[in-house]
Amino acid sequence: MSKKSIYIYIISDSAGETASKLAQASVAQYEELDITFIRKTFVSETAELMEALEGALADEAIIIHTMISKEFIQVANAFCAEHDIFCMDLLSPLVNEISKRSTIEPNRIAGAVHSLNQDYFNRISAMEFAVKYDDGKDPKGFLEADIVLLGVSRTSKTPLSLFLANKNLKVANLPLMPQAHIPSQLWDVDPKKIVGLTNNPDILNKIRQERMRAYGLNPDTAYSNIDCINEELKFAADLYKKIGCVVINVADLSIEETASIIIDELDLQDFSFFG
Repeated sequence: MSKKSIYIYIISDSAGETASKLAQASVAQYEELDITFIRKTFVSETAELMEALEGALADEAIIIHTMISKEFIQVANAFCAEHDIFCMDLLSPLVNEISKRSTIEPNRIAGAVHSLNQDYFNRISAMEFAVKYDDGKDPKGFLEADIVLLGVSRTSKTPLSLFLANKNLKVANLPLMPQAHIPSQLWDVDPKKIVGLTNNPDILNKIRQERMRAYGLNPDTAYSNIDCINEELKFAADLYKKIGCVVINVADLSIEETASIIIDELDLQDFSFFG
């Protein structure tokens, strides 16, 4: 039995990422379908829009559009209504409702969420900061950071740093080992900016063994030894208590969930616009 072929046209006067993500999330539910995505993005002329709409009509396609131009929206919706094409206008309902409630007209700027404004440059700067001050490379970064993450190996410090950087937060992190020196700069940081990460010993044991196997090495080393792991976790717990910082066990948490807890605990909600 051959797979049924369905065309989905993504039409936008910007990058069309919102419509693409929705379409991909939807078709992921259907393994037995042959889905073809046709992207018509950065549409800037009515002629371009009409060409895309005519193509969708010929392919008997589904249309998902994210256009902010009133003219383009009216043309697309009218065309789809006339030709009985299934059409999803993703932006208009919410944009119009916000306008109605606020009595403020939208600026109608295509791709406004991706514009190169100061927030964009702040985010890039935060990403560069996270890379520069990853794994305690330069303890001076602790004093400039919005958040300092502490944790033993494999407690998600680096991915968390990058995820939080995408919310414009400057994050430095420091790996903890009983035999390692704690940089003096750490004691000059406000404890309210420090987060201690921990994990369950058995989970760390499995994660570290898998890491060794991935490198083609013996999985049973001091790095994955459960007694050594318990020693590391006790060292970290004692340090966190001494600092008086927030402590989060990441054992059953995704990166997103851990980041959300950090933002709430440190009262940094104003930075989470891009989440």
